[in-house]
Amino acid sequence: MPMPPAWVRRCVFAPLVVVLAGVLVSTLPLWLIAALAASPLVPGHLRVPRLVWLAIVYVVWDAAALVALAALWVVSGFGARIRSPRFQRAHYVLTGRFLAALFWIARWSLHLTVDVVGTDPDTAVPGRPEIVVSRHAGPGDSFILIHALVNWFAREPRIVLKAALQWDPAVDVLLNRLPNRFISPGRTGTDTLEQQIGELATGLDDNDAFVIFPEGGNFTPRRRTRAIAFLRDRGLHDMAVRAQALRHVLPPKPGGLLAALDAAPDAGVIFVAHTGLDRMLTVGDVWRELPMDKQLLMKFWSVPPEEVPRGEKERVAWLYDWWARIDEWIEQHQPQPRPLPTVWPQRRRTRP
Repeated sequence: MPMPPAWVRRCVFAPLVVVLAGVLVSTLPLWLIAALAASPLVPGHLRVPRLVWLAIVYVVWDAAALVALAALWVVSGFGARIRSPRFQRAHYVLTGRFLAALFWIARWSLHLTVDVVGTDPDTAVPGRPEIVVSRHAGPGDSFILIHALVNWFAREPRIVLKAALQWDPAVDVLLNRLPNRFISPGRTGTDTLEQQIGELATGLDDNDAFVIFPEGGNFTPRRRTRAIAFLRDRGLHDMAVRAQALRHVLPPKPGGLLAALDAAPDAGVIFVAHTGLDRMLTVGDVWRELPMDKQLLMKFWSVPPEEVPRGEKERVAWLYDWWARIDEWIEQHQPQPRPLPTVWPQRRRTRP
């Protein structure tokens, strides 16, 4: 389905979300009573109430973010200074607070913990921009990564995202005000995808983090098979053989990362792997997993700019080497269910 124009998304979809949130809040007891009544009919511990609660919370969260963004727009002189450094910083602060609230509610509702091992993006080399290269698997993994970068590591991310995410009004308004890039693969207009990524990665400062997902989408067995077949059809037999050995990740598409490295030669590179949401590939999977009762484990590896290869072929081989390393790490850290505790644990940073 084609993306509606911006004026429709801002003038129609956004107000509808605010109205819907008001209706849901005013009728919240009725929704919860109905969900509790249906709960015994569905296997799983309070599965229906959890799902109803999270759905309502997300709509209210979206509406609250839209109201805050509207206030910032007015204070900025009805948008006249919205791109100024002061208001850009205000938007990053707003992003951090809303993501922190969403993460806390999700962790409490779904019984999740997130443990971080390896290099922290805020302590690898203070004052150095970073290119963050992450795997893509499971619902909400990009939310968790951006939450970590903003709230745990005090970074200001620039993100390459799919254009379809603009269907969410709060995501649409907020991320279009910040230096991010929504892309539609196959429909990039006069600029190539690599050109767009290179422009976004230009001019990173000391607390920026350029975020890219080289797989281009969440891992599924079908996408893995198609990606390997695509490499073979293009005559890239060596890459297809290497991709065939990857069990938990899709073969990375190097073009975007190469463009980012060229545009930000002084930036370090941080590779990110995570486990915990891998098996939730469909809406049915998410439904069956509620409550999740899981530990999400995130691993960061830091590569200084002087260790990044210079040639294109060397960089492609280097990226595939790292993807094989990430794949092996995922194999060794498959998610484990956790018993329900009486006290919520705090986020822990451990070292291997």
